Amino acid sequence: MNEALRKSGILKIAEAVKQRFAIPRGMAANWTRLKKTAAVGLKSIYAHGLRSLLTVLGIVIGVAAVISMLAVSEGRSFEAQQQFRALGSNNIIVKSVKPVEVQGGGGGFRPQAVVYGLTYEDIATIEMTIPGITNVIPSRIVKKNVRYLDNTMSTDVVGTTVDYPISRNYNLREGRFFTQDEVDGQRNVVVLSQEVATALFPLTNPIGDSIRIDGYYYNVIGIMESEGFSNLGRSQAGSSNAAPTRIFIPMSAARYRFGETLVRQTSGGIESETVQLHEAIIQLEDQDSVEEVGQIIEQILARRHRKVDYAVEVPLALIRQAEQSALRDQLQAAAIAGISLLVGGIGIMNIMLASVTERTREIGIRRALGAKKKDIVMQFLIEAVILSGVGGLIGVILGITVPLLLSLFWGMTTIVTFGAPLLAFSISAVIGVAFGIYPSMRAADMDPVEALRHE
Repeated sequence: MNEALRKSGILKIAEAVKQRFAIPRGMAANWTRLKKTAAVGLKSIYAHGLRSLLTVLGIVIGVAAVISMLAVSEGRSFEAQQQFRALGSNNIIVKSVKPVEVQGGGGGFRPQAVVYGLTYEDIATIEMTIPGITNVIPSRIVKKNVRYLDNTMSTDVVGTTVDYPISRNYNLREGRFFTQDEVDGQRNVVVLSQEVATALFPLTNPIGDSIRIDGYYYNVIGIMESEGFSNLGRSQAGSSNAAPTRIFIPMSAARYRFGETLVRQTSGGIESETVQLHEAIIQLEDQDSVEEVGQIIEQILARRHRKVDYAVEVPLALIRQAEQSALRDQLQAAAIAGISLLVGGIGIMNIMLASVTERTREIGIRRALGAKKKDIVMQFLIEAVILSGVGGLIGVILGITVPLLLSLFWGMTTIVTFGAPLLAFSISAVIGVAFGIYPSMRAADMDPVEALRHE
């Protein structure tokens, strides 16, 4: 049988495969020696459990701090960028800003009539001057008290056009937004935010019902999804589209019902403000030209306005600023947390130096029995790497757990990227090698005779 196999060449092939993949004797011996050295290192670590635990603690805290701080920084960056992206990367937002009132005369006279902000002529000039504009969505925002039966609340009434939800990436929870026919016909229809709907209609569905604003009744046709509150881009009181208590009506109805002059009672008398538009969203077909067009719009408004009673926001530029700011925050967080790792590394070096002093006689015995310098170096280096590696693994687990707890119990947005644990663990391993080299070299350089005499 074997003769037949030998003739067929199968045994020759098997022998060739065995020789090809066999571990060389020298390599096998080195591997065996490495395992024995590692076993000695583990035994030494186990023999001084409390001391080893305290040494590892510095690495654990450092790795966990790196991962946690990067996760929090990444979460904050994500939130900021999402807010800016919600404004639209192809959009330019122009807002009216109330100028600082000048105190006149010695008696502190305050002007009773204030005229400022964007005008319809401003928007028309921008549309005619700049090519590539696909749509302009104006809005006017007035603070009003709204009523349903005995329920009353103060809210921002936003008069705008049919494309407003799309431009702001707003979604309807129920019902619909008003149509172009309703805008052209100055219809009294209204879309509520979820917060307003809950406050005015706590027990019933508001769709099809009516609310009252300044003696006029508006039919509820839709409810917006809840978005939460954001101070992003607020220019003045009552002009933020991020206010949670807001409702939407056709621009034509707002202009006809409320006019362009707002009158309010103050402690010094009656004041009036005349503002044609509080905001205009300018949409472009080419995203690459958004920042350049934003600068052109600022130049146009600067020529048309004697005072700086406007503000131009370019969400795309804000996104890039947020990304740069996030990178700076992450570098700062990594640097601060890296200090903890450095302290942990110093702790490893300190404990390894103490271990070398304690085990001087042991080192002498091993050298006398034939251990080479590289064996002594490897023994203490393995101990340092094991300490930092175990600390790194525990720190990675803790660093992933802490951001999850922050998100679960405090509602904080945290993002643990794949690179953060990998980076932190890699640094901990490098620290184990870097801070373990000197103690291991010091142990290897001991004179065997002097080491044996050590008590």
